[in-house]
Amino acid sequence: MSSGPEVIRSSFSPARWLRNRHAQTVFTALPWAYRYRPGMRREILDLPDGDATAVDWLASTAEQPGHYPLLVILHGLESSSESAYARMLIHAAETLGWRCCVLHFRDCGDYRNRLPRRYHAGETGDIRYFLASLEAAGQTGPMVAAGYSLGGNVLLKYLGEVAGETPLAAAAAVCVPLDLYKCAEALTHGISKIYQRHLIKRMKKSVSGKFNRHTAAFDWDRAMNARTFAEFDDAVTAPLHGFAGMSDYYDRCSAKHYLRTIARPTLIVNALDDPFMTPGVIPHRDRLSASITLEVSDGGGHVGFIEGGTPWKPRYYLPRRVVEFLSPYAALAEPETEKAAPVTPGGLA
Repeated sequence: MSSGPEVIRSSFSPARWLRNRHAQTVFTALPWAYRYRPGMRREILDLPDGDATAVDWLASTAEQPGHYPLLVILHGLESSSESAYARMLIHAAETLGWRCCVLHFRDCGDYRNRLPRRYHAGETGDIRYFLASLEAAGQTGPMVAAGYSLGGNVLLKYLGEVAGETPLAAAAAVCVPLDLYKCAEALTHGISKIYQRHLIKRMKKSVSGKFNRHTAAFDWDRAMNARTFAEFDDAVTAPLHGFAGMSDYYDRCSAKHYLRTIARPTLIVNALDDPFMTPGVIPHRDRLSASITLEVSDGGGHVGFIEGGTPWKPRYYLPRRVVEFLSPYAALAEPETEKAAPVTPGGLA
């Protein structure tokens, strides 16, 4: 462990043809932005509270034995293993021969969970249970994790809660809303309001697919009339998950409160021009543990970071950077003398 946290200026430089922060943010949603679609195998993870969620495994390496490295990916808000950023990192892991999976948050990935609840930015119980299940099932090789946006917040909060008591050897978190208050506020200004409008529309659609006016465990009219993240979180996220309100939720779940106790090597990559937040979200060095490398980029937008190539064949910075950081901690263990069985948690069906 180093004597203190590292705060470094990112080497990322945006492509000459895509310098605007909003262009960087929306580019990966274009159908030609990233065409590769790895074969995935879905399994269902039964959770201790009687609920369940989906885990998508990279099919080409899923049968590798438990001494192989494993990368666990946590996606962002209303996202899944289908997102371009997840597919990029899955492809990078596949190239290295790593086992890889995407642990979906509850009610995501086109899988309807069983209980009358969904997910939120501070739900760390599922990743904690999933990693323990993998260990119990015989995963002896190194495990590393990467989280994007809301998934990065969950990952950092988990690491801060458990300190050194985690099977993860290292982690990376990208474009993290470290301060939920500031991020919710940033999305109420300028062009950023377009992202807020789009995401809230998707969240309302998801909630409407799970509840109706008569079955909702929250004020249905307030939920459907919410226009900002703060309003939606106060009307839906907080009561659905046991928080006293939006302020209680943001106070208890912002990852910035958990950074000092992270004890595993952890990379955080955030951009100063991210339209989902403000530069004020970037934590001061004294709020970081000695295990953290904080990489700050001038550009990149929100989970964009297109560094070159052409509009039809772009080159992305994030998958390369994340794998570069995690690789030393995911070194392949010595092969076992007897053929080992592939590892999945006992709760997977």
